[in-house]
Amino acid sequence: MTGARLSLLGLAALALAFAVGSGSWHPGAAARAAAGCRTEIFEGVEFAVCTARAGDDLRLFLNDAAGEPIATFERLAEIAAAEGARLVFAMNAGMYHPDRRPVGLYLEQGQQIGGLVTAPGPGNFGLLPNGVFCIAADRFAVLESRRYARERPDCRYATQSGPMLVLGGRLHPRFMRQSASRHVRNGVGVSADGRRAEFVISGSAVNFHLFARFFRDRLRLPDALYFDGKVSRLYAPEIGRADFGLPMGPMVGLLAAAE
Repeated sequence: MTGARLSLLGLAALALAFAVGSGSWHPGAAARAAAGCRTEIFEGVEFAVCTARAGDDLRLFLNDAAGEPIATFERLAEIAAAEGARLVFAMNAGMYHPDRRPVGLYLEQGQQIGGLVTAPGPGNFGLLPNGVFCIAADRFAVLESRRYARERPDCRYATQSGPMLVLGGRLHPRFMRQSASRHVRNGVGVSADGRRAEFVISGSAVNFHLFARFFRDRLRLPDALYFDGKVSRLYAPEIGRADFGLPMGPMVGLLAAAE
């Protein structure tokens, strides 16, 4: 279930919405937003987009130092503050079991917590091809799961989810343009050179086909991975977002020096 929005900077978000307008995205609107996050309109739907670049302090988070699930953006922001940092943005980053253990592969600081799953299975996760989002020392990657198993890239952090949204510039073969299955959805796409990752959440319920086309046709990203559609939340205070709801499993967050 998607958490309701808690507007931290409501007036700023409203001003940004007027700047974006009801048609297509205007670059000037993004320039007025924070460097990390912005909003865009695609085929009449609003999307929030947060950017990380190679070399940024982008991490995956699951448990705290005591081994307990972090579970909320509020707690994650507290952990960042304890390091003398601020949480620029954060998003749920993969499916999880009721006890918040990751479904499939999960790596954090090189330590594997969950194992890779390459067999088909129920639900969106098992709708092959699925994939892995990898944060390496100097680049990002979204890799189809069986390719990850063959190549075993050197990832500092990795989370498996599914299905793949875009693979080599092509939409997942099971997506249908007129599908009636609609949810607020979130995911990640990576540029062809691996130097940029874009984290996206839809502002309203969309089907897989539209969500995937946003990554491919608007953001021009050749590979993109679905994170979730029942638990899709974003923390991005600079654009007025601090979604809340039930406790989460894996999260991805960008940290920066405290101001």
